[in-house]
Amino acid sequence: MAEKLSPKKQRFVEFIREFSQRKQRAPSFVEIMQGLQLKSLGTVNWYVRELEKAGILRRRGGYNAKRALVVAESEARGYYLPLLGLIAAGFPLEAVESIESIEVPPVYAQPGNYVLKVKGDSMIEDNIEDGDYVIIRQQATAEAGQTVVAFINGEATLKRYYPRPTGVELQPRNPHYPVIKVQAEDDFRLGGVVLAVWRRYE
Repeated sequence: MAEKLSPKKQRFVEFIREFSQRKQRAPSFVEIMQGLQLKSLGTVNWYVRELEKAGILRRRGGYNAKRALVVAESEARGYYLPLLGLIAAGFPLEAVESIESIEVPPVYAQPGNYVLKVKGDSMIEDNIEDGDYVIIRQQATAEAGQTVVAFINGEATLKRYYPRPTGVELQPRNPHYPVIKVQAEDDFRLGGVVLAVWRRYE
């Protein structure tokens, strides 16, 4: 398993990767500072040194080369998303914020995606079990039948999403749990849709 990055370091790497893909060139230190709203070039230099030591970044064209930073994909240091906390596959549970990142398959390491750890067994018929990890694409809408992260009155849960004429239903995939019917007075929003599920055997 690759070394875990802090969320700030992961954000730094993702900025360079996304900028390079969009502009077809690496960002300058000034562009990094401005893009990430960092206070000084010294801060940029510190991140670069730390990530170079970890093998995440390397310089193309020498130490003093302009726009020389590249993400060292070939060095197999992994792709990371923020692990934001726990999500209830059961009754709603307050989402617990975490400060770590977790390695994911490269195809899912996209801006806006994040990871949650599952607590509970209400989604076992979809092969989502207690202790599993789910990769979420952050979005405010979903299609009927998609598995979503839903926030109800400040609490978070993982369920199948079904809009009805009378309101939204959040359906479990375990017959021992009731359907959650969102009422008009509830504070309800979607936090994203599930892209993938995996579990660790440690």
